[in-house]
Amino acid sequence: MDVEIVELGPDRLPAVVDLCARSLDLPEDAAEAAAIVDTLWSRAAADRPVVVLGAYRDGRLTGVLIGSLSGRDGTQGHVDLVAVDPGHRRRGVGRALLSYAEEKLAGLGAVEVLLAGNPPYYAWPGIDVRYTPAVCAAQALGYTQDRTAWNMTADLSYDGSPALRTTAPAEERLAGRGVTVRRAEPADLPALAALARSVFGGTWDAELAGSVGRELAGCHLAERDGELLGFAAWGSSRPSWFGPMGTVPAAEGSGIGGVLLRRCLTDQRAAGVTAAQIGWVGPVPFYSGSAGARIERVFFLYRRTLADR
Repeated sequence: MDVEIVELGPDRLPAVVDLCARSLDLPEDAAEAAAIVDTLWSRAAADRPVVVLGAYRDGRLTGVLIGSLSGRDGTQGHVDLVAVDPGHRRRGVGRALLSYAEEKLAGLGAVEVLLAGNPPYYAWPGIDVRYTPAVCAAQALGYTQDRTAWNMTADLSYDGSPALRTTAPAEERLAGRGVTVRRAEPADLPALAALARSVFGGTWDAELAGSVGRELAGCHLAERDGELLGFAAWGSSRPSWFGPMGTVPAAEGSGIGGVLLRRCLTDQRAAGVTAAQIGWVGPVPFYSGSAGARIERVFFLYRRTLADR
């Protein structure tokens, strides 16, 4: 096979973005190629090992893979993105990239590789089921499906959308109970991060850091007497994505969540987003009722133990 796999440096970023824009079959992914690559490469590299590989044939970049080591578990490697030029598919490019990536991740300490998102910096939860060739390739290469995840879409394209309903009456009711809802500022980040770690765990503290005080991103919070009751953020992964969001158990059912959600969606509409992706959704009924959101993207997540190579 006349494919050369090399590690890419930051100088190849524009070429990688161009390849992804041409190679990601779903229009919404292709349109956001620059934001996706920047999140997985430039931003993720600040706090975890990132591997960026290019496949060249006759001197032309025909494929790219971005992988990383988990920030929480150093024995887990992730393949965050694989893109192959449409004119070079079914010619072993993807297989060569993945094989090289497995070796690199193993050298960093990984004992298994996941074809799944690596929060807080991820493109998708897993492989979108509409990328049928990728699903087939994962199974052919010995990866086992172990989970399914989904995103919901909130329509922000018209003024009467349920996702853009005013929050004013609900905020007045909350104010009557001593609850203040406001936009989060950088000074709020330590308290927000502490709440995220202590109540929700995971990587939400890092995702909040990627939303508060950044351009084309934001966060709203609810508090009473200086005590945080909940938060909702958007833009950490890219401007069209909503999350994370959490309400402390004692405040669940109070209406705080719906207010925080729609305040963020209103921000996203103002930023030019016409369809917000609610990523890696848990409570489907909540998002459906609060914003008229619908399940639209479904992802298969895969894993493979490297000892089985």
